[in-house]
Amino acid sequence: MSKRREYLSVLAAGLTTAMGGCLQDGSEGSADGTATDAGPTATEATETEAEPDSGTETETPLEGSVRIGGSSTLYPLSRAVLEGFIQQHPQVEFSVSRDGTGGGFANLFCTGESDFNNASRPITAGEQDQCASNDVDYHEMSIATDALTVIVNNDSDWGDCMTTDQLRQIWRADGATTWADVDSDWPDEEIQRFGPADTSGTFDYFRDEIIGENAAHTSEYQATEQDNTILQAVQSDQYAIGYLGFAYYQANSDAVSAPGIDAGDGCVEPSLESAQTGEYPLARPLFTYVNTDRLAEAHVAEFARYFVEQSANEELVADKVGFLPNTETEMQEELDALNDAIANAQ
Repeated sequence: MSKRREYLSVLAAGLTTAMGGCLQDGSEGSADGTATDAGPTATEATETEAEPDSGTETETPLEGSVRIGGSSTLYPLSRAVLEGFIQQHPQVEFSVSRDGTGGGFANLFCTGESDFNNASRPITAGEQDQCASNDVDYHEMSIATDALTVIVNNDSDWGDCMTTDQLRQIWRADGATTWADVDSDWPDEEIQRFGPADTSGTFDYFRDEIIGENAAHTSEYQATEQDNTILQAVQSDQYAIGYLGFAYYQANSDAVSAPGIDAGDGCVEPSLESAQTGEYPLARPLFTYVNTDRLAEAHVAEFARYFVEQSANEELVADKVGFLPNTETEMQEELDALNDAIANAQ
């Protein structure tokens, strides 16, 4: 646990010390995906613990650039994966930004500006149309499973368990204003809400699963693409509530609390185990999309393979980052489909 917290705290800070080298980190998640901070150099990356070899040999050293945008939820995992790839292929350069799932699709991937788009929900029909209008074909890869987590302040002793109906009252437009509006036994204090922006796949998933089709998500909240901003805000306000990916909560579980969620079958706390069994109501798949035309380039194809192969790496995905990894069978199915896409591209 301590290693995971230390690792994610480094990622959350965006590695803001400029070090140059082969990884550019757009840590602020700008709409255009512009990388604003430098990441580790190839030399520094090789000094860290090596990830398992992908098993794919190449005749000549790989070189080229890869641009990744999209989901802030998937940022820690994609960052960990590409750092392992850099150890094996130090001449490949990466630019990675956190634009939100929708922001990444709209501003980068479906305009042909990025090679990969991380997504915390499937691509929408509108995004498919935008990609098609720009002649961008894509291949979808299921990478891991997340337990979307609601967080409250540690002094919120009234919020150990919340029903999906109570969450709906808190987060829908024209819903509850105070905690007492939700439950008369709760404090008569204004609810302070913090959550992802509407360009986020996490926002889309939460809206669909909790708010539903008959109401809109409230606009009366502080929206951000920075998950650590949500964490810090909830940590500092007794009457605050937010939601984000499980990995960010798990790395900061001393700082905030995560109530269990009751969808009608009893209260279930967020965990990798409850996500795996399907008991947790807000378990969701995570994806990355690759531009299939770019798979004709050897370094892009090899990184895509490596990403899929690492999706079954329990030490990396679960222990280091905090997601539920693919099974070996799921990973092999994803890899077979990807290899078909690569063969078609090349």
